[in-house]
Amino acid sequence: MSHYTSFREFYPFYLAEHSNRNCRRLHFIGSALVLVALLIAICARDARWLWLAPLFGYGFAWIGHVVFEKNRPATFRHPFYSFAGDWVMFWDILRRRVRL
Repeated sequence: MSHYTSFREFYPFYLAEHSNRNCRRLHFIGSALVLVALLIAICARDARWLWLAPLFGYGFAWIGHVVFEKNRPATFRHPFYSFAGDWVMFWDILRRRVRL
C-alpha cells in the first residue's frame, strides 16, 4: 500500500484509478445525487433524507469500480483522501478538466 504525504500527491493516483469513463460517470451521478439528497433534507427540514447520501455516494462509485474499473475502490486504502478525491473530481468534471 502506497503512503501519500499530501492530497496533491494522492490525486493523480486517484484519477488513474478512475480511468474508465463509465466509472467516472457513475461517480459523478452518485455525487450529484448526494447533493440533491442533502438539499432536500435541508429544504424539507427532514433528516430522513440523509441516509440516502452515503447510499448514493458510495453505491454508485462502488458499482463503477466493480463493473467497469475491475479494481478495489481507493476508499478502503485511503478513506479521507478518497472522499476528498470524489469531490475534487466532481468539481473537475464540472469545470471540464476531467472528461465525463
